[in-house]
Amino acid sequence: MQITANGTAELNFNKFPDGLVPAIVQDARTRVVLMQGYMNPAALTQTLTTGRVTFYSRSKQRLWTKGETSGNVLKLVRIDADCDLDSLLIQAHPTGPVCHTGADTCWDQPNQGDFLDHLERTIQDRRDNPSESSYTTSLLQRGINKVAQKVGEEAVELVIEAKDDDKDLFLGEAADLMYHYLVLLAAKGYTLNEVRDVLRSRHQ
Repeated sequence: MQITANGTAELNFNKFPDGLVPAIVQDARTRVVLMQGYMNPAALTQTLTTGRVTFYSRSKQRLWTKGETSGNVLKLVRIDADCDLDSLLIQAHPTGPVCHTGADTCWDQPNQGDFLDHLERTIQDRRDNPSESSYTTSLLQRGINKVAQKVGEEAVELVIEAKDDDKDLFLGEAADLMYHYLVLLAAKGYTLNEVRDVLRSRHQ
């Protein structure tokens, strides 16, 4: 169940003696689990009100907004309660490393998620922060017509390789097409998730 301002009272905060419920934070984009904290009603209300994930710190005995010292806040996307209404799954956008050690996550795992999503973010970064040494940047700077032309060329090369039985060459051309397709999406200002949404709608 998605939790909104009107749904906070439905949570079972009294199930545990300390009146806290566990709150697991997941990157809304990569789906990687970032950290776990605890919330009481006040922490949940403040999170929903401010859009910044706030916990109840058992060690400090007070509300604690993630990033209040480091500046690496968690921007709220949505909150869902589990089937027993005594645990929360929070989806958020982190603005920097989540762990106090400087790691992406509190389990010292890179916050990359699916490789295609990671590649897409890298391409978007080359678009937004150009680098002279980057092929992606140079291709994007040549304009949408050149990017679209490259996608066409790679598609033709993949079709040609499909007629033969060389696995390595076929997969190499498939990878080239996928990369240039992601560059085209970035050039147009669209995302892979938007394409996924179209496919999901067709599947339904």
